[in-house]
Amino acid sequence: MKAFLQRLPLIRDFLAMRDASVALARTHRDLLALAADAAVRDLLESPKYADTRRLARYEGEVFSQSGEDGILSEIFRRIGTSNRHFVEIGVGDGLENNTTYLLARGWRGAWFEGSGSALELARRHFHDPVARGDLRIAQTIVTAETIGASLAEAAVPEEFDLLSIDVDRNTYYVWEALGAFHPRVVVVEYNSTVPPADEWVVAYDPAKFWNRSNYFGASLKSYELLGRRLGYALVGCGLAGTNAFFVRDDLVGHHFAPPYTAENHYEPPRYWLARVRAGHRRCFAD
Repeated sequence: MKAFLQRLPLIRDFLAMRDASVALARTHRDLLALAADAAVRDLLESPKYADTRRLARYEGEVFSQSGEDGILSEIFRRIGTSNRHFVEIGVGDGLENNTTYLLARGWRGAWFEGSGSALELARRHFHDPVARGDLRIAQTIVTAETIGASLAEAAVPEEFDLLSIDVDRNTYYVWEALGAFHPRVVVVEYNSTVPPADEWVVAYDPAKFWNRSNYFGASLKSYELLGRRLGYALVGCGLAGTNAFFVRDDLVGHHFAPPYTAENHYEPPRYWLARVRAGHRRCFAD
């Protein structure tokens, strides 16, 4: 006991240092968030974004990684909704993706993810909507050969409101394989390290995954051309240079900023915008 009491000052000092380091980390994070907000304001004041039809002006985050929640809300404000059904491919644990906020607002849909540990957390976080039948969660290694059958098995309708795909390396091929489905809006992760006028797509290999380099996905120009072939127009990108937004041709009208090209809507890699976090931790329910 005496030896333990002699160590108490050391323990108190350790705990004090730990608390100080946590406070410093939070301050650093908050300062980064303020810097990111200032950078976004400066960007949006440039002439490129003067047109109110530019989607980057409407970025906002609830559960998304870099402003997608706000952009999607604005897209559906303009074109309306139909069955308020979503499909997201590559969701992790569900607390940082493009459809969780829609789920919280009464939408229904299906999630597909390859990681069993991530989906174990997702099922825990989203127990209530799963129990109600509002959310279906399927574990599957997503490939171009199997994704169509996976959607059919989950009873996904041929036409629905939103498809979001982020499976890193093979996203281009997964979207290409879903030609039998006709979502009204599509979100895909693009490779913004490739210049906007260049066509480039990673070599397809269903057995390979992202190696954490810039060898993944496809350029925005290649997605523009794939979208056009599937009946979609490229209507915008997020400022972080991660996600591109497509709207089905019959719904575009005069709602978005033409021309619907990679050269017009490209955003360079500003990945630091997607990594800055401030405020409370994310949680779907108690």
